[in-house]
Amino acid sequence: MKLSDLKIEKISEQILAYLYTQNPKAKFTSHIALELARDEEFIKKLLLNLKKKKLILEIKKNPKGENYFKRSRWKLTEETYESYKKMQFKLLESQS
Repeated sequence: MKLSDLKIEKISEQILAYLYTQNPKAKFTSHIALELARDEEFIKKLLLNLKKKKLILEIKKNPKGENYFKRSRWKLTEETYESYKKMQFKLLESQS
């Protein structure tokens, strides 16, 4: 089954929104997939695409500075976070 580009874009937006709510914590691919009720490989593909667009950062080291071998954590870039923050502010202003 192939998803349309529009649906893939919407799921990518859900990933960004989830990472925004978790900021500044970085989340593992498996946690993101679980939260969005999607397959891990599919989510990883979308995460790599978002990374290529420079919207998110991939973290390949644990807090002790040791490399992960098979895992990655993800978080929004500072620019993406600020953009989402501005959008949220504008949304709240328009509702008042």
